[in-house]
Amino acid sequence: MINITNEDNMELMARYEDKHFDLAIVDPPYGIDMGGGSSIKKLKSRPNWGGCKYDKKEWDEDIPNDAYFEELFRVSKNQIIWGGNYFTDYLKPTKSWIIWDKKMSHNINFSHAEMAWCSMKGITRMFYYSATGNSDKKIHPTEKPRKLYEFILHNYAKEGDKILDTHLGSGSIAIACHNRGFNLTACELDTEYYNSALKRLKQHQAQLTIF
Repeated sequence: MINITNEDNMELMARYEDKHFDLAIVDPPYGIDMGGGSSIKKLKSRPNWGGCKYDKKEWDEDIPNDAYFEELFRVSKNQIIWGGNYFTDYLKPTKSWIIWDKKMSHNINFSHAEMAWCSMKGITRMFYYSATGNSDKKIHPTEKPRKLYEFILHNYAKEGDKILDTHLGSGSIAIACHNRGFNLTACELDTEYYNSALKRLKQHQAQLTIF
């Protein structure tokens, strides 16, 4: 079951008892001003960026506060947190990182990889997948590929796990959970992103039904 809502993540988490979710896979704001507009002006001219133009939004002007992380750790047994390198004040040291290598040209002047902090014991894993090779129009300026979330679910989630996402964004994780048969509870505060993600999920589900 995929249950996604248009609401504040603190309100969502407050409804659940301690350790209700088996695994939280979240992608909070990094506080690096990637919310669209002039902040990603350079990216718009790149031919493989899907021809996207994003209105300026303020969601990435700061990172979540300590109350968010307290609630996240309260309601979930394990966590995978994208941008963990930006949240070191709230996260314990770990050797179990997930590194997404975006397979980008060395002359492109923005991050060639992203890092996810993982609460589970294990090794650091690499996932290689192009961030610019997909010609589909993106609906979110920091959209992550569905295949990345499928990689995470395959390697870190167990059958029957309840998954939580507090920052749905483009909805890639919802499509991955649908494909892999996981129950997902997720929310997105921005109504425009929420509606676009919901439409994307329904179109994907309808396409699978047809074929």
